[in-house]
Amino acid sequence: MTKSAPQDRATGGPFDIEEIGLLTPYLDFGSIRIAPRQGLQIRADVEETTKKIVALTVELSGHRLQLQAFAASKSEGLWLTTITAIEAGLKAQNGNSSRHQGLLGLELHASVPVEVAGKKEVRYSRFMGVDGPRWFLRGVINSPGLDDYHYGKLVEVFRTTAVSRGDIALPPGELLPLRLPVQNNE
Repeated sequence: MTKSAPQDRATGGPFDIEEIGLLTPYLDFGSIRIAPRQGLQIRADVEETTKKIVALTVELSGHRLQLQAFAASKSEGLWLTTITAIEAGLKAQNGNSSRHQGLLGLELHASVPVEVAGKKEVRYSRFMGVDGPRWFLRGVINSPGLDDYHYGKLVEVFRTTAVSRGDIALPPGELLPLRLPVQNNE
């Protein structure tokens, strides 16, 4: 499968850790580095059974973007295969999805019926993905009433993110390890 990324990915992001300078300030979560910005809140999403961090959710002005980084090969991308798998999963949940061109390229817009506190409602999401060198970064925007301005701001967060693939041999599609930043108490 071919790689899917904006033509200016190497200069416009999301970045490989090798593409950013050492002096660039980033919050280090292991495989994902996030550029700090005013009003940005970051939450680690933890899997209950393993207690491992499986994703990072950033919130900006009440709108959320979940980030996950996966191992990939040097030559083949994961986004086009991933988008097909997400579509199948949504269909199995009686959800709907459609492909659109977004600011980063191909996106999947989805709606899934859910029950919250005994009330039926629909949850809307936008899935985006970029294939980098030996990694794949996926973003999911879960924000009802998302306007173009806030969509653009979340894409900026996505594009300024840096991925550290590391030297660990992992099969394509394996989640890259995340950790909480080390506190420096000097």
